[in-house]
Order: sequence, then structure tokens, then C-alpha cells
Amino acid sequence: MSARVLVVDDIPVNLRLLEAKLAAEYYHVITAQNGEQALEKIGTERPDIVLLDAMMPGIDGFEVCRRIRAIPETANLPVVMVTALSDQADRVRGLDAGADDFISKPIQDEALFSRIRSLLRLKMVLDELKLREETSRKLGFETESFTPTTEQLFAGLKIVVVTDDAADASKVCSFLPRECTNTAIGASGDKDLIERIDAATPNFIIIDLYLADVDALRLSAGLRVKDGLRFSSILLLADSTDQARITKALELGVNDYVMKPIDPSELIARVRTQARHHHYRDRLRGAFSESVSQAHTDPLTGLFNRRYVIRHLESLRLAHNVEADPIALLTIDIDHFKNVNDTLGHDVGDVVLKAVADELRTRLRPGDLLARIGGEEFLVVLPSANHVLAIAVAERLRASIADLAIAVPNIEKKLQVTVSIGLSFDDSKTASIHETIKQSDAALYKAKNAGRNQVMVSDAASAAA
Repeated sequence: MSARVLVVDDIPVNLRLLEAKLAAEYYHVITAQNGEQALEKIGTERPDIVLLDAMMPGIDGFEVCRRIRAIPETANLPVVMVTALSDQADRVRGLDAGADDFISKPIQDEALFSRIRSLLRLKMVLDELKLREETSRKLGFETESFTPTTEQLFAGLKIVVVTDDAADASKVCSFLPRECTNTAIGASGDKDLIERIDAATPNFIIIDLYLADVDALRLSAGLRVKDGLRFSSILLLADSTDQARITKALELGVNDYVMKPIDPSELIARVRTQARHHHYRDRLRGAFSESVSQAHTDPLTGLFNRRYVIRHLESLRLAHNVEADPIALLTIDIDHFKNVNDTLGHDVGDVVLKAVADELRTRLRPGDLLARIGGEEFLVVLPSANHVLAIAVAERLRASIADLAIAVPNIEKKLQVTVSIGLSFDDSKTASIHETIKQSDAALYKAKNAGRNQVMVSDAASAAA
């Protein structure tokens, strides 16, 4: 996952060292030597994440972070403080200023890169939701927003704490804000742990990394695929010497961690950071869902309609550097769908359409967009997808539909259908999003003419590959 990383440090050798490390991992690096330059470049260069030294002359890193959080456009920009300060009070001070994490020097490369990747995944989802909200606004649906106080962030926050026994979990709960609803769960010998956590309907889960009878990393991965817990924040209680497992946890989707012995102030600060992300994500999702329900969805499948997806693509195109970060479009058409309607009736056709829509939806990433743009035609938008990834996604979607057995009322045998897929890319060579869609449509017809149930790439994309 490529990204623009702003590195801020007043010591040139530190700046060059971090720049070299990041460039070796194929990040686009922007540099600043003081707080004033950092704030200016955030406005002009639009970085995806900031690595910020805490101690600098003039405006120090703590004040830079506070100013970033005070500007609506950058309030959710990921910030990692990178500093020689190791005192716990300094770490809490950085988190209180709005930093997402606080990494001490000397830097452990894998720890840094795993944290960057974790925060970029979160930013990608938030950016996509924000773009969708902006598209809704352009279509005439205004949404309200407000900045919650700390008390408002914590109010109604449901937190589950999982340790080896409920008594230890209750002790951790005692550190948490009173405004939260805190539930202690003992994990010892419990085979139904995920179900017990799910029953508490938490939006925040704290897990001891060292559970005796349960693999905490496997538990975290299991929580991530549970429908009711997919968007819950997960925080681990870990030992500072166990960096390898912490790194693995972040790759698995864990949001944050607190080192043992637990400092209550740091625990609250990290919970507050995740609560801020949770509030912002839920506000965007709620506002977007309200507007979508009014005008932007196809009533049969619940997917976005053509009107919405065109406006969204226009916004996405403006927000992306499409030359460096192309947008892939997949036009998907159900093969021989007219035969289904003609021989089995339109009611059965509707069942097939909904089944195909549901299958496509479950196979896409959170930031991808799926729309129904015609009778049996769908459009998939893949932001930040290169040729290899886009083709792999298209083939995965094609194969999953071919394997799908669709149950239809009053018909004993389950139905099977296939799809043809046309793939194109929106990049700097494409005049408009409409031209990209035309290229994708042309590739779809190639797939149809070549025998159906296959993926074809547009001529323009094949030439550029």
C-alpha cells in the first residue's frame, strides 16, 4: 500500500535516515524541518500520514499535533510521534495532544512499518466514507456534524475487557472512564468466548495478549470476521519486549495496544483516540446511510445506483493522483440473464439479481464500491488498485459467482449463473470517467464475444500494462 508520508524532524541526519527507510519500502516521502514547515506542507502536499518529532525549536511536535486536530480537514490525519522521549508521562502527553501512537527511538523498523500500515488501512476507510458523504452533499443531501467533548466520546461507549479471569478484567475496568459501559469477561476454559463477547455488543474490546487457554491473536482475528464485531476497536495489553507479536496483531487488524504494567492515564488516552475514530466513522456511516436511503440505492438489491456512482467517481478522481494511484473499474454482466427471465419469470430473475449482488458485496474490501447500473449489469470501483490486484479481484469475483448455488422458491434444483467482466483503469491518460466506463464496457463485450464467464481487460489498459 503506497502512501505519502510527511517526516518532520529538526535534525537532518534523523530526517535522512527515516526518509531512506521509508523510500526503501516504496513510500513517497515529504520532509519538513520544523513545525511551521510541517503545517504548511500538510496544507499543500496532503500527506496520508505524519511521522512527527516531539522536541523541536519553535512549534514543538505536541503543538503541531494539537493544531492538526483543530482543523476539520486534517482532524483525522494519522499522526505518529517519533522521539527519543521514553517517559510514560511524555507518551500520555503526546496521546492527549491527539497523536495516534508514540514510537521511541531507536526505531524498530518492523514496528514502525506495521503501525504505518495499520493507520493507513483506517485512513483509507475513513477517506472513502468522507468521499461518499461529499458525494451525497453534491446531490443535495446535507449532513450535520459536530465535535464531541471527551465526555460525549465516552458516553455510551461499550467496552469489553478479556483477561484470564473476571477479577483481573474487573481491575482493568476500574481504570476506564465512568461514562463507559464496561463488561469484564474471564477467558479461562471458555470455548464460546467470541459469542460471549458478541452478546455484550461492544464497540471496544480490550484483550490480554497472554491468555492461558486462548490464543489472543487467533481470538482477535476471529472477532474481525464476526459480523457484529467487524467495526469494533480492539486494543491489546502487551509486554514491551514482545514486539514481534504486537506487530503481527496490528497486521491482523488490532487497532492499538497498551504496555504492561498498565498506566491508567495511557489506557484512557488510547481509548479516547479509538473512540474519536469510532465516532467519526459512525457519524459518516450514519449520515451517508440516511442520504443513501433517500435517493442513491437500487431498491431491489440495496446497491448504489448509476446516478450515485457517477458522482462518486468524479469526486474520487479529483481526490486521487490517478497517474500514480489508478482507479480500476469492473463492469460485470450476468450471462444469459434474459433466458432466466423468459423461462423462469421475472420473480426468479429478481432472486438471481439479489443473490449475485450479495455475493459480490461479500467479496470486496471495505473501501471498494459496488453499484447496479442496469438490468443485470453491475459496476465495481476499486480505488488504489494496480493491474495485478485488479485482475486478481476480477477473477475472484467471476469464480465466486460461477460457484454460487442460488436457492429459488418452488424450484427444487438450485440455479447457477456465470458473469462476464470488463476491466479498465482511470489514469492520467483517460479524458474523463465516462471514457473509462466506455472502455470497461468495451472490454465486457470482448468477454461476451469470447465465450462468456471470463475477464477481459480494455485495450487501453492492456497497452499500458
